[in-house]
Amino acid sequence: MRIRGDVFWNWADPTLHHRTHDENLNDGTTIDVQVRLSRLGGTKMFIGVYARSGMMLHEEAFDSRPGESMTRALAWGVGLARRLAMERKTAEKDVA
Repeated sequence: MRIRGDVFWNWADPTLHHRTHDENLNDGTTIDVQVRLSRLGGTKMFIGVYARSGMMLHEEAFDSRPGESMTRALAWGVGLARRLAMERKTAEKDVA
């Protein structure tokens, strides 16, 4: 179970149309990328990276992705979430 932070709860609005990409990485880290259309038709995005235990490692919300469709924003967000997860893994190896 994911332990959501304030960024997610401030971003969440289940009444709006949205798309989600959930992925489990090889090390047990999970990523959650969600995009939605605002009430005015703009694309918004949420990125979450969580440890195997569900602890939040990174959450970020974008209030606007100008000129991007939901599909394009979702693809970009998945790539960013994967990079964030890998950078964190690399940083942990460097410390150990």
